[in-house]
Amino acid sequence: MTAQPLPGQVVVITGGAGGLGVAAARVCAERGAVVVLLDRDADALARAESSIPGLGSTHVLDVTDRSACVRVIDEVVARHGRIDVVWANAGVSVFGPVDALADGEWQRVIDINLIGAHNIVRAGLRPILASRGYIAMTCSWASFAHQPGHSAYAAAKAGLEAFADSLRLELAGTGVAVGAFHPGWIDTAMVTGKLEQPAFAALLRALPAPFGTVSTVDAITPHLVSAIERRVSRMIYPRVGWALLAGRAVLQTSVFTRRSRTVAPEIRRLSEHR
Repeated sequence: MTAQPLPGQVVVITGGAGGLGVAAARVCAERGAVVVLLDRDADALARAESSIPGLGSTHVLDVTDRSACVRVIDEVVARHGRIDVVWANAGVSVFGPVDALADGEWQRVIDINLIGAHNIVRAGLRPILASRGYIAMTCSWASFAHQPGHSAYAAAKAGLEAFADSLRLELAGTGVAVGAFHPGWIDTAMVTGKLEQPAFAALLRALPAPFGTVSTVDAITPHLVSAIERRVSRMIYPRVGWALLAGRAVLQTSVFTRRSRTVAPEIRRLSEHR
C-alpha cells in the first residue's frame, strides 16, 4: 500500500501512556501527526502529555467499557474533526500455569487484550471508514508462538490476530487497511516486570537464541511508525519472528516444543512458590 504521510493525520492509540504506545506516539507527533493517547492510567497520561510536544489530546479510558469507548471516540472526532488511524495497543499479561493464577486474572487478560480491542475498533469504525484510514492491532509473537505459562496472553493474541485477519477481509473495497503488529520480547514493563519472576526467567532461558532475546523499545519504534505510515497488513519485529510465522504449522509438534515441555515442570514448581 502507498505510504500515507503522517502530517495532519489523527492517530489514536490505546495503551498510549507507556511502552510501545508512548514511544511510537512521540515519533508520530515529531513527524506532524495529531496524536491522541487513550489509557486508563491518568497519571501516566499526564506524564506523556508533558513530555511529547504537540500532542493532540489525551483521554482516560478503560477499553473494557464499550460505552466509554464510543464516548471517547465521539470526543476525539468533535475535537479533531476526523480519525485516520486507530491502533488497538492496550494490553496486559500474567504469567503462570492456569491453576496457579489468581481468580479472574485469566479473564482480565482476555477482556483487555481482545474484547477491549474490539470495543475501540468498533467504536472507531465509522470515522475510519469516512477517512479511508487504518486500523492496527498489537498481536505479538504470542499469536502464533505459544508458550507454557502464557495461556491467557496467547489465547487473547491469537484471537486478536484472527480478528485482524477477518476484519481486513470484511473491509475490502472500503479503502480501509488493517494491520497486525507482532512484537517479540520487548523491554516494556509487560516483560521487564515479569523478569523478577523465577518461572518467567526460566522460560526465557529455555528458549533457543535468538527467540528468547529481549529487544529494546528504541529498536522496534521505527518499525512501528513505518508500519503506520505504510499501512501494512503485518509487521513483525525482531524479523526472526517471520520464521516463526512461516513455520507456525509445525511449532506445536514434539520437535519444536521439546524445550518448552522440558521447562514446564520447573515453571509450575516456581509458580507455586511465588
